[in-house]
Amino acid sequence: MSRPAALLRRGDEPLQASFLELFFDLAFVLALRQISLVLLADASLTGLARTALLLLPLWSVWVVTAWFTDWFARDHRAVQALLVGATLGVLLMSVAVPHATGNRAALFAGAYVALHVGRSIVTTVALRGHPLRRRTLRVLVWFVVSGIFWLVGAAWPAARVPAWVVAVALDYAAPHLGWPVPGLGRAQPGELRLRGEHLTERFQQVFIIALGELIIAAGLAYSATELAPVQSAAFLLVFAAAVLIGRLYVAPAGPYLGAAIDQRDPARFATLTGNLHLVMIAGVVATSVAADLVIAHPTDEASGAGIALTVAGPALFLAGRIALSALIYRRLSWSRLLGLAALPVIALTGHAAPLLVVAATTVGVLLVVAVLDRRGESASRMSR
Repeated sequence: MSRPAALLRRGDEPLQASFLELFFDLAFVLALRQISLVLLADASLTGLARTALLLLPLWSVWVVTAWFTDWFARDHRAVQALLVGATLGVLLMSVAVPHATGNRAALFAGAYVALHVGRSIVTTVALRGHPLRRRTLRVLVWFVVSGIFWLVGAAWPAARVPAWVVAVALDYAAPHLGWPVPGLGRAQPGELRLRGEHLTERFQQVFIIALGELIIAAGLAYSATELAPVQSAAFLLVFAAAVLIGRLYVAPAGPYLGAAIDQRDPARFATLTGNLHLVMIAGVVATSVAADLVIAHPTDEASGAGIALTVAGPALFLAGRIALSALIYRRLSWSRLLGLAALPVIALTGHAAPLLVVAATTVGVLLVVAVLDRRGESASRMSR
């Protein structure tokens, strides 16, 4: 085997996530916690936009790293070193998150650019003489271009937000377009082949990380209270929401996602799948923020921000989950659509109610959707 080819993942390599991949995921416990605290500190529309601007590059790092470990041999020392470096990069970005649009912009943007550009340089050099070097070279060019906007935004406060918005747009458009570069063309489907079973497992693992952050947020909020009955009820409701969200995530599409990735256009389908997971994880983050509010102030009358977060978290999750099922099966889940339609009604009618009541009603909707889903699965199995 040639030296460049040794860097590439072999067909007989296990599809299960490696130890370093799981180690990399652990960095996202801190990342998602920091993101949720940013939103908790400012739940206004401005705060929501800031939170999205910070979550998007963090998710880009996770998705690109998942593709990286699917393309390259995880037992290769260079690949392992890059995974460790990616973990450190995410931790540095996470440390910067609370002040990333302020005095820690250079740390946030610098770690992001160094991670993406550095990894692309290493793989481009290592694949010298191999046909797939063109793939990594295209990726490198796109990350260098977007990196310019990230670094300009970090250095120039007045242009920070618009420059970072452009950078995010470039980073998310590139996979959809196939990373086209003049003189190098556009990546072909064969160059972007992904292993569905491996990628499905990676998505499930990072979603569990998001649910873990929700449970940690609930536990920390509950431990800071006097453990009164009403606060205990709020904590149990948040736990029930985590269980139901987890249940609705894994069934019924979980077993079929990997096969769909294998059978369809890898770049387009896997990219859309990643974006929909971002929507679902954003919903879990919003639910985590709502958990802090509901557990700390269960009897308070629901404010605009409180009720919005309590309802928006499950709504975002359901919207992403409905779209994921539609992408896999090319049909809609009516029970989930009904649940999604019911959530805005709760938001519109719950302003006079305590936060605990709003949370209980929202969890009730999730429970009904889960029960209807279960019955639908049972009926489907009986008809076969």
